[in-house]
Amino acid sequence: MNGAVMLPPSLRAKGYGFEWRDETGSTNADALDAARAGHPAPCWFLAGQQLSGRGRSGRQWVSPPGNLYASLLLRNPCPMAMAAQLGFVAGIALHDAIVQASGMDPTRLKLKWPNDVLLDGKKAVGLLLEAQSMGQEGNVVIGCGINIAHRPRGVEYPVAVLQDVAPNISASGVFSAFALSFEALFSMWRKSEGQAPERRFAPFRALWLERAAGLGGPASVNLASGKVNGIFEGIDRLGRLELMTETGLQTIDAGDLFFAGLSA
Repeated sequence: MNGAVMLPPSLRAKGYGFEWRDETGSTNADALDAARAGHPAPCWFLAGQQLSGRGRSGRQWVSPPGNLYASLLLRNPCPMAMAAQLGFVAGIALHDAIVQASGMDPTRLKLKWPNDVLLDGKKAVGLLLEAQSMGQEGNVVIGCGINIAHRPRGVEYPVAVLQDVAPNISASGVFSAFALSFEALFSMWRKSEGQAPERRFAPFRALWLERAAGLGGPASVNLASGKVNGIFEGIDRLGRLELMTETGLQTIDAGDLFFAGLSA
């Protein structure tokens, strides 16, 4: 692919780097390896195909050519305890970028906690945020796999392909829009540095909830201790899932969220 997937010049002027590989194991792994080697950041790592892409909890992320695989390396963006907020920032940026690049009705795209983008209730994007502490520094990598042209095979959940809805959408258009959208939101987030985590997250929590999938409906969450059923009430002031169960409101830091008709 690198058809014309390029970093917008305005971001290069702001110090962002860009590396392209026709084929790689995982763009997240590339970014983490680069961070350990002292690579300048921020930097985008993109590939035309991943041979060992991964999702949450170590799952394989099927990565056929023609889709978009991109990871952003950030160095010392925040205290590591706040890094999870950047996953929500990236989700909002992706939602807006896909709408811009496709012209589709934004209500067809929803954000699924904590890190997916759904198109008509089917998974179109997977996000994976990984943090790495190195002495006094902390690196954060935000990776995404976007189904631009091809539907991954062998997955156990419904998937969507953006070109089925927007035939003219391209990897280059989505990446450019995403990189610019993320930079704008990230800059907004950085300006609130020093504020309490809840206050810093507040405007992004509101933006995320406006785009949330399954809000107010039945849901279940797979935890290490088993499955919990209830009503998806939203996210709290730190981004934790709120599930109203038979025994009351339960706040969940991490788990796999399921809705009716969506298996993952």
